[in-house]
Amino acid sequence: MTVTATSVDQPDRLRPSREPGALGGRLLRLVPAAASALCGVLLYVSFPPRTLWWLALPAFAGFGWVLRGRGWKAALGLGYLFGLGFLLPLLVWTGVEVGPGPWLALVAIEAIFVALVGVGVAAVSRLPAWPVWAAAVWIAGEAVRARMPFSGFPWGKIAFGQADGVFLPLAAVGGTPVLGFAVVLCGLGLYETGRRIVEGRRTRAVRRGAAAAALLSVTVPVAGALAARALVSDDAEDGTATVAVIQGNVPRAGLEFSAQRRAVLDHHVRETLELAADIKAGKAAKPDYVLWPENSSDIDPFTNPDAAAVIGGAAKAVGVPVSVGAVVERDGRLLNEQVLWDPVKGPTQTYDKRQIQPFGEYLPLRGLVGAINKDWTGMVRQDFSRGDRPGVFDFAGVKVGLATCYEAAFDWAVRDTVTHGAEMISVPSNNATFDRSEMTYQQLAMSRVRAVEHSRTVTVPVTSGVSAFIMPDGKITQKTGMFVPAYLVQKVPLRTSETPATRLGIAPEIALVLVAVGGIGWAVGSGLRGRRAGDG
Repeated sequence: MTVTATSVDQPDRLRPSREPGALGGRLLRLVPAAASALCGVLLYVSFPPRTLWWLALPAFAGFGWVLRGRGWKAALGLGYLFGLGFLLPLLVWTGVEVGPGPWLALVAIEAIFVALVGVGVAAVSRLPAWPVWAAAVWIAGEAVRARMPFSGFPWGKIAFGQADGVFLPLAAVGGTPVLGFAVVLCGLGLYETGRRIVEGRRTRAVRRGAAAAALLSVTVPVAGALAARALVSDDAEDGTATVAVIQGNVPRAGLEFSAQRRAVLDHHVRETLELAADIKAGKAAKPDYVLWPENSSDIDPFTNPDAAAVIGGAAKAVGVPVSVGAVVERDGRLLNEQVLWDPVKGPTQTYDKRQIQPFGEYLPLRGLVGAINKDWTGMVRQDFSRGDRPGVFDFAGVKVGLATCYEAAFDWAVRDTVTHGAEMISVPSNNATFDRSEMTYQQLAMSRVRAVEHSRTVTVPVTSGVSAFIMPDGKITQKTGMFVPAYLVQKVPLRTSETPATRLGIAPEIALVLVAVGGIGWAVGSGLRGRRAGDG
């Protein structure tokens, strides 16, 4: 992209003057702060359950507008405001049962990462082709946020807001980093194009720069997404399987449902027996296997004969293996486990959740948290332990990858089920704790992105909804309501080929992080050389 020295040095005419004045000057200085927070809110609105994915583009155009040319202190504050505007409403579901304290603390910490990204974007904004560097800086921020603190929190990745968007096929090219990069680049490119068009009224050179900016920052991501559609296919490469998903529902929403563990188990048994009756009556197709959600049996079936009996009875009634979400204690370790229950042999395979949720399944800083609020430590009396191997169940030759609930947000936790042979993916989940909040829809969108990323059918069995079937192109073909008992049965394609995203794994993310580091290094070096030249 062509950027002339003149255009870089000229003041930004699309931004209010920063010259101090009286009351009017002070009010003008508040405009970028308000605009940054509002752009963050706009980004939130682009996320599910709404299908306004395209609002991410003006959100990032505004983000670029408020940050371009800023010093690091201003960029830090503006980035933080953008993060608050985005994350405060996006993560409000985290306080549904525990109150606003944990929600506000989580947002306050996560917004720091966005603030640091703001500093990086401002630093590279003086470079040629700056939207490319800046978009890479955003993805580098997501990469860090997905890994720290406490093993990371990827919720709010830009890719997860694009399940209905034109950019979605790019997930098959390079996973969530490439998809997110394209969206951010296009948004920043829209601002840069508009800025150059305004300046282009004065010089033809800038008009040429505007065309280059549009081509690189707007046209290329869209063209890439259209080309990537060739990677999206629903063809059955290894035949099909008829799959049933059970949503038993819970006695009532909220944390209290765990105290009613037997009732939750009975609900899933009852819905499975209803499926069996409908199969016998010819009202439903007989599945090859049945998938229950996470926590469908919080009673350990390995130590509780009664729980084992009712699960075994349900499997025998339907006549096929059932994958059961159980809470199991083994060798002193508490495990969130999927158990493959054969109607004849009983439990034959297990998968232990590997990416467990901080403050939900284990409590970091337990002493500090207890000092703040003892009730919070009571909610996680015993920490869950992590599993150590990928989850792939073999249902009589059909390999199903398992990513339990929270794991769907982590790239590696889904990918390695496919690299270990999964022909389809299941995301058993339990969202009952979060009532009717947007959390369920945000998580469902993640599974849609994963379907395209790895070109696999994805099933989402959830205790209280929304349970769904998702085709390899990301389309939902069946789904349930929330807080209703239901079952879904569908024939789905089984696929064995690997997308570029599956084969490349973490490589695209590493490449974008290196681009970000290179851009920031270039910007810092240029600034130091400029200051030395000025001193000389």
